Amino acid sequence: LCDNVGRRLRARGLVCQTVQLTIRDPEFHNRSRQVTLTQPTNSTRALFETTLALLRAHWPMNKPVRLLTVITMTVIISLLVILMLIYLSFAAASALAPWVGEAVGFLIVAGAYFLLLLLFITFRKQWIEKPLVKFLASILLS
Repeated sequence: LCDNVGRRLRARGLVCQTVQLTIRDPEFHNRSRQVTLTQPTNSTRALFETTLALLRAHWPMNKPVRLLTVITMTVIISLLVILMLIYLSFAAASALAPWVGEAVGFLIVAGAYFLLLLLFITFRKQWIEKPLVKFLASILLS
């Protein structure tokens, strides 16, 4: 799993700084721990070593693990939001400028991003967490 995450990060030219480990125990309770790395990385070895350290520190090795996930969402989401804000903000504000003026155009764009942020926070479990867990579970259980 760490190899897949590292490969996808490298393929997209991204790095992560937060590694999160989520374990579902046999009683279907989720236990989640995360660590922020001192240096951003896309190295499979660094991801694996960090995940293994989290696992050893927070999970008795004699207990069965139902679901083990490595999540690097913090940096990926941050990069996507930054890129979106840069490119779409200027394009949308420029498109609105002839009708409402440049300053009001940027205010409209900022309001739209704020609404998107609220939607993202409200529906994060349905949009991100559940599909990601299903995908990772299918990889681990196949």
